[in-house]
Amino acid sequence: MMFRAVCLLLCSIHAAPSEEGMWLFTHPPVARVREAHGFEITPEWLERLQKSSVRLGSGGSGAFVSPNGLVLTNHHVGAGIIERLSTPERDLLRNGFYAATADDELPCPDLELNVLVNIEDVTARVNGAVDPGLPPGEAAAARRAVIALIERTSTNETGLRSNVVTLYQGGAYHLYRYQRFTDVRLVFAPDARAAAFGGDPDNFDYPRYCLDYAFFRAYEHGEPAKTPHFLKWNAAGAAEGELVFVAGHPGRTNRSITLAQLEDLRDHSLPDSLAQSLRSEAILRAWADRDIENARRAKNSIIGTQNGRKAHMARLNGLLDARLMAGRTQAEADFRSRLAADDDGLRAADAAFDRIAEAVAEARTFAMRQRILEGGFGTGLFGTARALVRAAEESAKPDGERLPEFQDSRRPSLELGLFSPRPVYKDLETLRMADALMVMCDKLGATDPTVILILGGKSPHDRAAELVSGTHLDDPAARRGLYDGGTEAVDSSDDPMILLAKLVDAEARALRKRSDALAESIAQAHQQIAAARFTLDGDSNYPDATFTLRLSYGLVNGYEESGGPVPFQTTMRGMAARHESQGGTPPFDLSPEWLARADRLDPDLPVNFVSTNDITGGNSGSPVVNRAGELVGLIFDTNSHGLVSDFAYSGERGRAISVHPAAIIGTMDRIYGATRVLEELSR
Repeated sequence: MMFRAVCLLLCSIHAAPSEEGMWLFTHPPVARVREAHGFEITPEWLERLQKSSVRLGSGGSGAFVSPNGLVLTNHHVGAGIIERLSTPERDLLRNGFYAATADDELPCPDLELNVLVNIEDVTARVNGAVDPGLPPGEAAAARRAVIALIERTSTNETGLRSNVVTLYQGGAYHLYRYQRFTDVRLVFAPDARAAAFGGDPDNFDYPRYCLDYAFFRAYEHGEPAKTPHFLKWNAAGAAEGELVFVAGHPGRTNRSITLAQLEDLRDHSLPDSLAQSLRSEAILRAWADRDIENARRAKNSIIGTQNGRKAHMARLNGLLDARLMAGRTQAEADFRSRLAADDDGLRAADAAFDRIAEAVAEARTFAMRQRILEGGFGTGLFGTARALVRAAEESAKPDGERLPEFQDSRRPSLELGLFSPRPVYKDLETLRMADALMVMCDKLGATDPTVILILGGKSPHDRAAELVSGTHLDDPAARRGLYDGGTEAVDSSDDPMILLAKLVDAEARALRKRSDALAESIAQAHQQIAAARFTLDGDSNYPDATFTLRLSYGLVNGYEESGGPVPFQTTMRGMAARHESQGGTPPFDLSPEWLARADRLDPDLPVNFVSTNDITGGNSGSPVVNRAGELVGLIFDTNSHGLVSDFAYSGERGRAISVHPAAIIGTMDRIYGATRVLEELSR
């Protein structure tokens, strides 16, 4: 494969330190690893790791660990699915689940797995279809049209899911082709008390004692999928100081954005997100405390909100660190001075920084309004209504003129989510929508014309109750009827959620179109900066994360904290001590079944370990492998020092946290009796 576009369009702020980097599989850090660690990354080693790696839904990673479609990932990645498979009488989150036979494996109706098959550089095709002289709005439409054509053609020719991925802030475009699995079943999950031991107090901290793992299985044609590429198990794990690799799907980083974009995140986006997380967490916890069933229904939402709150806080804290911002300010100033002094036509790239600043400032003038009108009003029911309204309108357009999420290449995933028979709890949806409408009134003003139309003369709570109780979109058959009926069915519907979606759609679309035009302007500026950076610095860097498969490498090492050493791994002895020191109170409690069998576990059995691998959100569930390509760990978190990874790698104290394979094997054997899974792993 040719890497010309990658090599021409590299735009990180600094050359990467030895262990920094979320590297493309088409541009792996071969020379760096060879020079630093004496290990040669071969094409064969890389291909097996690539085709063993799995992307789950829209927010997690995993890996095949048997030739029969068995997938290992985090319990918290699958928690939403596990919660939806639960009932008041059978709480799979609280009590865990084990399929003793193949017939017992539980179908997960809206879970999709994707395995990356190959990658093609389509930068020239995308950029060649966009006239540099077009206004940003027209350029965005032209780019969207050619991307849709590339994706549609690839899907039709290969039968594979095909997505064009934007890299280097618009500096390169790669076509990723995936094999999709939509028949996925739950095989094993430990109880949540063990999987999330320590809960929110220990989240993003270390030492940790979490058994955050779960097993699913991919099926094809009603039978377990044949997966010749899979990772063999090494229960011994990795030794201190050992070189390890992580293959996963980091969600999004902002390491190559400009100072103006960082300042906007620091001063506006992150404070707003943090405030909303704090508010949502308080409301959900108060509701959960009222009733046992409320607590079951809200548990996964609370955990997700807590994760978001801590992540937003850590990222904001990082951007409020004067040293980090001073470093970024100086780096940008130095680079711009090099551009201004260049005699080979690079001076024009300096102006691109100013264009980005202008676009960011303009976007800020309507960002809150767009976030509210496009944000779903706190309920999945409104999100479904909007998808149905837009699907009807977008389907009538040529594929290349549609919004990306409604293009043919993405329709299977859209339909999988739309028609899932997942449970909908209307009391919880009412709570969340009422809160979202209250925030809308606060941010836009109670006298705003759109706000007045949305509330319809009622209070936020009464309006939310009216909308949620009156909608039929919790019924998959109702959703299917509106989707299949197209514009005629949607236009004639009197469902209150559909009517609300139609009410706000024109303004929401206009705001999105304006935002897309500014994003195109920013992307064009970044292309110019990236090309100039390559001319000056060469091909020494990696692109920001984009929820596509990446490779990182690091060492299994502890670190220093408060003047003392933090060990590289924890043990069952430490887990028992943590339980006892906290009086066995939640979230440091272990189930009665666990406590009755705890003496079967070796107290020195490793539980979690840390490494210097460069990861971020989306890497949850990523396999950790050794030089032999054997699975020696399962990423599930980062420590607090690593949360700044959105903006910069922190190798001194930032650490990726993994579940040790010995803990998985030991607890499945001695605590849960999951013999069928253990036998499959040992083959």
